[in-house]
Amino acid sequence: MPLRLEDLDAKLHGALAPIYFVAGDETLLVQEACDAIVTAAQSQGFAERSVMHVEAGFRWHNVLQDAASMSLFAERRIIDVRVPGNKIDREASEVLREYAEQPSPDTLLLIRAARLESRQRSTAWFKALDSAGIVILVWPVGVNELPRWLSNRLRAADVKLDPQALAYLAQQVEGNLLAAVQEVAKLQLAGLEQPITVDALAQVMEDSAHYDAFELIDAIFAGDLLRVRRMLGVLREEGVALFAILGAIVAQLRRLRSGGARMPPQRQRLVQGFMRRLGSASAIDRVLAQCALVDAQGKGQLLGDAWLSLENLCLRLAGSRKLPSLEAQRLLLKRI
Repeated sequence: MPLRLEDLDAKLHGALAPIYFVAGDETLLVQEACDAIVTAAQSQGFAERSVMHVEAGFRWHNVLQDAASMSLFAERRIIDVRVPGNKIDREASEVLREYAEQPSPDTLLLIRAARLESRQRSTAWFKALDSAGIVILVWPVGVNELPRWLSNRLRAADVKLDPQALAYLAQQVEGNLLAAVQEVAKLQLAGLEQPITVDALAQVMEDSAHYDAFELIDAIFAGDLLRVRRMLGVLREEGVALFAILGAIVAQLRRLRSGGARMPPQRQRLVQGFMRRLGSASAIDRVLAQCALVDAQGKGQLLGDAWLSLENLCLRLAGSRKLPSLEAQRLLLKRI
């Protein structure tokens, strides 16, 4: 049975497993789990570390050869295999099952990957790794779970916040775990009287919910209407130019129209959901035409508030059908 992430530290104090498989889309948590495993292994004499990136031309049988070969520099070593996405192909399946049957006693095999699909968690290779070693599935920290996650981080850093301050911190970091970790480290060094009140917290911390146009595009793809509206407001307040935001949206739409490019699985899912809402790739041309109208408004060539039109366009792309299309109002916007 897969190990819960919060139980990993306790498992690393004793004898280590020969295989560790860590999978999840929360990059920070996956990285921290792998770092903890490597640190524990190094403290137990695994002095050498070999990092393998699974990319074009990679052969999984090299893992078997590397594990079987003798090292000139250390008796015990770590083989750190990094899989882009969750691509475990047939060759990988065969190698992992073979290795799990008889793992090398002087090698710790660490494999990290993105979140697995449910069908992958019932495959023979997954069961073999779970039986021979330790599997850790890292799940995203949801909005409702964030306060408890933050409380654990703050406790480990010996920082105490009152309930209002904790709620404020959770709102400010917006579920961005990297920003949350940075804020906890900042509070650890701030030397504030504890428990820290919401007023004291607000005085020393910057708003970690800084957005850029690319985060806005992800929110549009995800269909998160509230987040799209809020992010546009923050971008405008921070002085980000309307044309910079519009240019990023147009560039992304053109990439999708041309077939796009390779992207992480999580982003692929967002794009697929967006394209389903849009209906077809041909609809991108209509959206680009509306972007051109917003551009003309921003340059004073058409009547109307370009920021309001941009917000309406972004909300429509995110799934709202309550707002009118800018294209339908085109004649009303022309200057006489």
